[in-house]
Amino acid sequence: MRVSVAKRLLTVKIVYYGPGLSGKTTNLRQLHPEFPPEYRGELLELDTESERTLFFDYFPAVLGRVGRFRIKVDFFTVPGQSFYHATRRAVLKGADGIVFVADSSEDREAANIQSREDLIAALAAMGQSLASIPHVWQWNKRDLADAMDPSWLEALLNPEGAPSVAAVATRNEGVWETQQLLLDQLLEVVKRRVDTGEAQLA
Repeated sequence: MRVSVAKRLLTVKIVYYGPGLSGKTTNLRQLHPEFPPEYRGELLELDTESERTLFFDYFPAVLGRVGRFRIKVDFFTVPGQSFYHATRRAVLKGADGIVFVADSSEDREAANIQSREDLIAALAAMGQSLASIPHVWQWNKRDLADAMDPSWLEALLNPEGAPSVAAVATRNEGVWETQQLLLDQLLEVVKRRVDTGEAQLA
């Protein structure tokens, strides 16, 4: 979380994480037009060398105020392919909240597990854990014929019992609900910090 006292601005960073082609980019593409033009930045898309996914996406959106501070959210996605390991960690650094986009296809079970393990290792390297950062699980691609049962995905990937949402991002189903669940968690964190430290920030 970054604080600009002069601008009365608190900026939080949300990172969409998950295996390659799970729907992280689709989530941001669906979310972007949902924010009023005057409150959103440009959606930036940088292609990877493989052109199979996007390097990362980013756009800031202003979400109102907490106390005397305006809240701005920066959204990012990370590249899913294994050879972008260092880039994923660089994008994840400083994240205030995480959306893990899991691919519901049975064929992608191992990729989901590997991505979760990579996330946990990356957070540990930064002195954090899943329990220490607000996060939401999204079970994407629920329209696939071989989609795994949500209860299996919960047991496999979300034993901690964090909030989760079933989604079909290509149809904009569950996309807004996912980010809203995470924003609710983040705003509670922001409110606590403002309530306990606003005098020092003023």
